[in-house]
Amino acid sequence: MRTLRANGREVCGLDIKPSPFTDIVASIADRTAIARAMRGVGAVLHAATLHKPHVATHSRQEFVDVNVSGTLNLLEEAAAASVGAFVFTSTTSVYGFALKPEAGAPAVWVDEDLVPVPKNIYGITKLAAEELCALFRRKFALPCLILRTSRFFPEEDDDADTRAAYADANVKCNELLYRRTDIEDIVAAHACALDRALAIGFGRYVISGTTPFSRSDAARVRIDLPGLVRERIPDYEPEYVRRGWKLPAGVGRIYDNTRARVELGWQPRHDFRSAIAKLRESGDFRSDLARTIGSKGYHAETFASGPYPVD
Repeated sequence: MRTLRANGREVCGLDIKPSPFTDIVASIADRTAIARAMRGVGAVLHAATLHKPHVATHSRQEFVDVNVSGTLNLLEEAAAASVGAFVFTSTTSVYGFALKPEAGAPAVWVDEDLVPVPKNIYGITKLAAEELCALFRRKFALPCLILRTSRFFPEEDDDADTRAAYADANVKCNELLYRRTDIEDIVAAHACALDRALAIGFGRYVISGTTPFSRSDAARVRIDLPGLVRERIPDYEPEYVRRGWKLPAGVGRIYDNTRARVELGWQPRHDFRSAIAKLRESGDFRSDLARTIGSKGYHAETFASGPYPVD
């Protein structure tokens, strides 16, 4: 909303919470509200969701009501209004169990050809919503693009062992190598998808920072990440040493954004290399947009065990 308005686009924000960027306070589960909101709309950006942090605090039925039925409401009203583009914010969490390699196997190469195996109600309902988008493309010729976004949220990691072993900024910088991007690049990908939806018709895309690794690096990434990064991006080490940061010995997955860059014309600006350069210059590798937005949180209450309870 911030970026679209700043770029002169006429936009209407719908959310369950009032804010300077919310024009209609409503849930996507409210079909009547969605029908009213869709009047005169030329394109839909559907980012509303119950998310992984809600799995332990919300019922499975609530996930279905919002993520599946809510998406159906938006799609049906968009089709009825002959909307020209529908962009759905999905998640790499749809891959679920497919993200974990077998013992001794190379890291999993995560692209659009990897078959999802959701492991919780969040992933299941997001994948179901993707399939609804595919149905409405086939049945009503509604241009639909699906963006499977990787991590871009500012909250602390939900894993207690990770929080104990690494500084928070260290975790996020490490993840730019293989499973994270900045919210500025997430926004840019959505803008590209809006512009390209009509020409493409239908597509699913992994949206993550550009990794410095190739598929042929998958075996070494699993067992010698520091050595490989030292070869590819040698100037990372002084910045890490200065902060007392470290890389893990290995990681089990690598996200590949090639298709999104090629087909959407998306040009992500934030990756591990750019983060090291920003650390050297200013000490903060986040974008201006990320700093402006900050952390919104997922719950009204706080939890002693971490940023949110983990199921």
